[in-house]
Amino acid sequence: MTNKLENKVKTICKAYAKEYDSGMSGFISNLREGGCQSGLISELIYYNDTLKFFKKYKNEINVLLSERLDCTGLTLTELFGENWDNSDPLALEINNMNLLSWFAFEETAFNLFPEE
Repeated sequence: MTNKLENKVKTICKAYAKEYDSGMSGFISNLREGGCQSGLISELIYYNDTLKFFKKYKNEINVLLSERLDCTGLTLTELFGENWDNSDPLALEINNMNLLSWFAFEETAFNLFPEE
């Protein structure tokens, strides 16, 4: 059973995959190379959009993040490097919300389309 975040990511990925001759594999390959920070996902370029995405899917994002941290044993700083603002561990500020929105989209896309 899929959650709201997975449904949204699946819908976006399928729409973008139509623009590639190689379909989903081409899109996922580009996402793996540049990530959301490259501007590949127009719905997640501007802070206004990433904050809205974060707030809408916050519960799903927290579960995904918790699973990733538990599975890898990494800290937030180790997972996100210098991009993570340690002074905002609860992701209440723009930078970390933005980062977690990108993380959630990418992780979900890669989980939904692993063979690509």
